[in-house]
Amino acid sequence: MSLSAIDIAIVLAYVAFVSVLGGALGRKQKDASDYFLADHAIPWWAACFSVVATETSALTVISVPATAYTGDLWMLQLATGYLIGRIAISAFLLPRYFRGEIATAYVLLERRFGNGTRRFASIVFLVTRVLADGVRIFATAIPLAVIARIPVWQSIVAIGVFTLLYSYYGGLRAVVWVDVAQMFIYVVGGIAVLWVLLGMIPGGWDGLVRAAAPANKLRVLHLDGGFAQGNWLVTGIVGGAFLTMASHGADHLIVQRLLASPSLRDARRALIGSGVIVLLQFALFLLIGAGLWVFYEGRVFPQPDAVFPTFAIEHLPTGVAGLVVAAILAAAMSSSLNALAAVSVHDLYVPLTKRGGEEHLLRVGKRFTLAWGVVMIAVSLAFQLVAAGTPLVVIALQIASFTYGGLLGGFLLGLVSKRADGRDALTGMGIAVGAMASLWAAQQFGAMPRVVDTLWFALIGSAITVTVGEASARIRGSRPHPGPHPLA
Repeated sequence: MSLSAIDIAIVLAYVAFVSVLGGALGRKQKDASDYFLADHAIPWWAACFSVVATETSALTVISVPATAYTGDLWMLQLATGYLIGRIAISAFLLPRYFRGEIATAYVLLERRFGNGTRRFASIVFLVTRVLADGVRIFATAIPLAVIARIPVWQSIVAIGVFTLLYSYYGGLRAVVWVDVAQMFIYVVGGIAVLWVLLGMIPGGWDGLVRAAAPANKLRVLHLDGGFAQGNWLVTGIVGGAFLTMASHGADHLIVQRLLASPSLRDARRALIGSGVIVLLQFALFLLIGAGLWVFYEGRVFPQPDAVFPTFAIEHLPTGVAGLVVAAILAAAMSSSLNALAAVSVHDLYVPLTKRGGEEHLLRVGKRFTLAWGVVMIAVSLAFQLVAAGTPLVVIALQIASFTYGGLLGGFLLGLVSKRADGRDALTGMGIAVGAMASLWAAQQFGAMPRVVDTLWFALIGSAITVTVGEASARIRGSRPHPGPHPLA
């Protein structure tokens, strides 16, 4: 399997476009606020598209069709939970972010619990993000290396370097606008695949429905199940809602995009709009998976994730194949480097060095962007030493599942408790992260049967944080804070 010269040209044109765009937008930078928050001048629809592109990885583009190929459309339940979680964030947490000048999401924790809690949350974010994104680059580099017929390490370096270039020069403004282009590319690529696929299935759309419906490939609702099943309706709705509340309310990678909006109203439109788009996006790629099942007549692939790339290379016409490869690359290149640099500068560097000044912090921010880019490439290269299914890779892919609960729980503790202080918050968050990591490891490595799906971890971890934090405050005899609530 290989790409034609035209397809390769399309991919190279996309990479060149991203690099030029990042450099062009970078010429307008004047200070750290511009570099990290784009002067709060990002239109709501651009922030919306950026949020979607940020949470969509190449694994999503490849694995969501594989989920429908081997199962059905149950992930639409999860996407509905994602939308509900966004609505909750818009109502309860977003207003707090737009009161005063906030550089990172974790400033709220400092206002309520002190700098120690802010620093702890920041370090958890940094470790979680660099591991999770490092392994995603590695996972994306594998199919791209096969298609381009180059070593995996070269594919990793290529993805990492081009992502670093536009992030370093363009700052958040470049990251957002590149995200907008990337979302357009992979959605258009998905629509093109579905169009071609329907043309190859006898009877088109009607033929797909007639073949898939009797085999329950178009089933959405799963009313039966339990906490250990990810496709159970309650897991999707409740677990998905809390997972999104954590990922979009307590993870600076997403919060940064929302803070770049001009107002609270714009941020709400961006966040809720992104939930609607994600639901439609899931539907698109799940229908592709169901169509592939009909096309291949249920053929068993050694790896389900190979279904989509195999069809793209073997059956898509010239030009469309290049667009799909560019789409996979686009989903991998949504950058977290600016968010990592922002947290490093504002939550760690400034409090520790006591140095400020917008121009100085701009220079320091670019250095941190460069440093984190090198670290992320190194982490991705390190994953070559292990096979894709080994525990180390699995841990990196799912690390957010057992850290998100502690992060979200810290914010919730600040909202619901008037007694807890920094010591209680750190105790609750630390115990929650440790407990969820232990539960995950016990289920993953067979020490105990699977009793709860990882989609529930954000809710469980949050509940542990709030319960332990409040209990700690009461045991110490802490009195309620007088006056207005710090996060009210």
